[in-house]
Amino acid sequence: MTNDGKLVTVFKDNTILILDRESGVEKWIKEDEAIISLVNEELHLWSIEGQIGLISKYRGHKRSRFIVRACFGGVQQAFIASGSEDSQIYIWHKRSGELIETLGSHSGAVNCVSWNPVDPHMLASASDDRTIRI
Repeated sequence: MTNDGKLVTVFKDNTILILDRESGVEKWIKEDEAIISLVNEELHLWSIEGQIGLISKYRGHKRSRFIVRACFGGVQQAFIASGSEDSQIYIWHKRSGELIETLGSHSGAVNCVSWNPVDPHMLASASDDRTIRI
C-alpha cells in the first residue's frame, strides 16, 4: 500500500498491478522476466509514486526455485537486503546499486530478511535450515 492509497501487488511473477482504490484505475507493469526477486537473479526497484518506472536493478543473489524476499532498511532506508538460495544474505546500496556485503551463516536457502525498525544496524534472516539469525 502506498502513502496515497494505491494497492501494489505482483501477479504471475512478471506483472505488477497498481490499483488506485479511490478511482478504481488500474495500471499494469509487465517485465520480460519476473519481478522483485527474479528468476534471472536480479532485484528490480520500481518507482510507484507519481511517475511509475524502473529505477534500478541489483544483481548477485541466487534465486531459481524458491520465493526469496527483499527489503529496504539500514540508516535512512539506504540499503536493500535480500535472502538467497545459496544460503547468503546480500546487501546493496540502494542509490548506487553496489553490492556492499554478503553475509553467510545459514546452511539452507535464506527466504526472508527484515531490518529492525528501531535499530537500523540490525538485520534478521530466516532460512530453510529452520533458523533465524540476527
